[in-house]
Amino acid sequence: MGDWIDWLQWPAMAASLLAAWLVGSRSAARRLAGFWVFLGSNAAWVVWGLHDDAWALIALNCCLAATNLRGILKNKEGEDKP
Repeated sequence: MGDWIDWLQWPAMAASLLAAWLVGSRSAARRLAGFWVFLGSNAAWVVWGLHDDAWALIALNCCLAATNLRGILKNKEGEDKP
C-alpha cells in the first residue's frame, strides 16, 4: 500500500501548480475551479503527510485549505458584482 502513497506527492504537486495557474485567471469560473483544485491538492498533501509523519506539511495544508474555502466564498461574492 505504501508504494502508491509515495507517488502521491507528484500528482499533489502538479495539482498545486495547476491550481495556482487557474487562480491567477481573470475568469471567475477558472478562479473557482482553481480553488477546488487547490482543495484537492491540500487533501492529497495531507494524506501523503500522514504517511510520512510530516506534521508541519499537514498543518500547512489544513491552513491553506481554509484560505481556499475563503477564496471560493469570495469568488462567488465577486460574481454578483457588476
